[in-house]
Amino acid sequence: MAATVAQMATVVSLLGAVSFILGVLAENKKPAAGTAVPGGDGVSVICKYPGDPTVALGYLSVVFLIASTVVGYLALFYPYKGRSVPQGAMFKHTTFNAFFNIALFTTGLAVALLLWPTITEQVHLKNNVHRDLSYECPTAKTGLLGGGAFLSLDSALLWLITLMLADNAREDFFDETTSQAYDGGVGVNSL
Repeated sequence: MAATVAQMATVVSLLGAVSFILGVLAENKKPAAGTAVPGGDGVSVICKYPGDPTVALGYLSVVFLIASTVVGYLALFYPYKGRSVPQGAMFKHTTFNAFFNIALFTTGLAVALLLWPTITEQVHLKNNVHRDLSYECPTAKTGLLGGGAFLSLDSALLWLITLMLADNAREDFFDETTSQAYDGGVGVNSL
């Protein structure tokens, strides 16, 4: 069974929505700070962080965002009904080209905003012994995961718009090739 534009749009939407939900959950589950416990040697502090799924949720959000992007990208150039369109014909459309680039940029920014606090949180959890007795056991910056989650949703929506524009460009391409076939390959203006 061949895929349709509507099916691909549904997959992109679902993957983007899951990425958004996981990113928001990661932001909400992140603790404000850890608890500083004096080390047994008297010159160190051990940070105790409550068990939370922030790191796992952050990485899962990135995975679903990348999956949404890959499906969105592949859906643009998929040969629907066995008919493919050259990429050059798609990029002739200025609106398609603009939305394609904006979707790529938004995806990159969303990945950065999701990975930065996730990796930072993982580093805080792993490196929890510090020689500074006044160390306050911080966590990753608040708000970045939530911002990345919203950009993830925006990215999925932009891939959907780009997919609709690609469908329009595909129709235009086939209309042009059909009309050229009817007039024998000779343009009307060249007569």
